[in-house]
Amino acid sequence: MTGGRAVVRSAPGKLFIAGEYAVVEPGTPAIVVAVDREVTVTVRAPAGPGVVITSDLVDRPMRWQWRDGRLEVSPGQDEERVRGAAAHVVAAIETVAALLAEHGLPAPELSVSVSSDLHDGGRKFGLGSSGAVTVATVAAVADHCGLGLSRADRFRLALLATARIDPKGSGGDLAASTWGGWIAYQAPDRAFVLDLARRRGVGEALRAPWPGLDVRPLPAPRALRLEVGWTGRPASTTSLVGDLHRRTWRGSASHRDFVKTSTDFVTAAIDALESGDDKALLHQIRRARQELARLDADAGLGIFTPELTALCAAAEAVGGAAKPSGAGGGDCGIALLDATAEHDIAHVRKRWAASGVQPLSVGPTPERNEE
Repeated sequence: MTGGRAVVRSAPGKLFIAGEYAVVEPGTPAIVVAVDREVTVTVRAPAGPGVVITSDLVDRPMRWQWRDGRLEVSPGQDEERVRGAAAHVVAAIETVAALLAEHGLPAPELSVSVSSDLHDGGRKFGLGSSGAVTVATVAAVADHCGLGLSRADRFRLALLATARIDPKGSGGDLAASTWGGWIAYQAPDRAFVLDLARRRGVGEALRAPWPGLDVRPLPAPRALRLEVGWTGRPASTTSLVGDLHRRTWRGSASHRDFVKTSTDFVTAAIDALESGDDKALLHQIRRARQELARLDADAGLGIFTPELTALCAAAEAVGGAAKPSGAGGGDCGIALLDATAEHDIAHVRKRWAASGVQPLSVGPTPERNEE
């Protein structure tokens, strides 16, 4: 333990560049980029027993108590509100506590403070705040408790924590928040790793191979600028992906074709980034948009809102490529534009604003150094 010293850890948000929806299938590739807005988690020794969580998204401290390795809401609070506001922080703390228990150490008593610039007055931008807070909490709590964890271990703990809440999530947001920069990502089999952790413990799950998992850094585009537009309409990735899983579309010929086509254009986009071929990258991003549109038509998810359609059209009009980022249905869209064409970039931003899309001052981060 660090005694009275505060441990502060931050994790960036993310944007999906290509591979949404298909990436939930184990071993299917996607491209994700970390962005230069962060969630910061500060961990201290508490004034009393249990765990106290404060957040800039809620107006009062949330108090929890340990019982049999799990955190329960302390009496006298609105349990539903508190659980909803702190679900990912609590899952991260409980997962680290499970690892501590395997080392014969007690569940930690903590004061945890969360602040974020991934929202605007409580309205989330869709930049992966849940993933970022999970990654930052795992890192801060683990370091506070004296666990010397590698970056890969922190990612795996974060994925175990998140999968307990939603096993359908790919973990691409967690990988971007952990490694930073542009990355190629393939999700592991979450059912397998959750079962492994239940049967053999968290420590063994950290050491064992995870089928399907792959994370590797990618170079940024040579002469393209990443522009981000926010629709102002929050969307729930969990809800949209869950809705798709409940439909008969999953397992159909259309689903298999979608995953195959997504794998093809994401692989080609990775090759384009690694070879510095910006023109080829733009072509693959257009393919990604077209495939998302086909999925939307087949499954009726509402991925393309009027604002996101306008966002794409404005970028295409100046020779760029654009698409919804993530699950769509609101939140953000991305555009890759000629970095030297300042007039075109300004024109796109102006058209976005006229269509109800707010240009965000968001850019990619470099690859994160080990802390």
